[in-house]
Amino acid sequence: MFTGIISDIGEITELKNNGDVRARIKCNYTSAEIDLGASIACDGICLTVVDRGLGKENWFDVDISAETVSKTTISASANGWGIGRKINLERSLKVGDELGGHIVSGHVDGVATIKSIEIEGDSTRMTFEISSDLSRFIASKGSVSLNGTSLTVNEVNKNTFGVNLIAHTKSVTTWENVALDDLINLEIDTLARYVARLTEVKN
Repeated sequence: MFTGIISDIGEITELKNNGDVRARIKCNYTSAEIDLGASIACDGICLTVVDRGLGKENWFDVDISAETVSKTTISASANGWGIGRKINLERSLKVGDELGGHIVSGHVDGVATIKSIEIEGDSTRMTFEISSDLSRFIASKGSVSLNGTSLTVNEVNKNTFGVNLIAHTKSVTTWENVALDDLINLEIDTLARYVARLTEVKN
């Protein structure tokens, strides 16, 4: 479980495809203190640590299933994962940690496409397009996780929605590097998912 508050920016340094994909991610965490089997959200995807650096260099390895690759931005042709790619990282929530964003599972529901980027003062307004089967879960002033970042929805218009990113959020994440038509990992709010399901059952 995560909160959508990014705590580090990682860099992909190795990728191996042996059916599943193994990625090595350079980080600023003290990797020797990361337990094997620990969960780390990588651009919003909950992945399990299968190896880590024990020397001076801090890194960890994750294995990524073909299913996860197909449902996320990892295999995107334009801005997919490649050597040198920077990604948002968050360690899993511990009992007693501050819940600064919203409850994020790290189970990506689909991808969103950036359709507009506008600078408004010190903030940046972005509009995203998503599939119709996901748009019903998005509500104005609700929460979404985009590339692992907890953000508040400003407005919704059919299959598009908008968010604002303040300068601080951009400075501590990879959002400074995005461009129009980039694909972004989207996780809908868990509460919205259950409310929609209850409504379906009642009807």
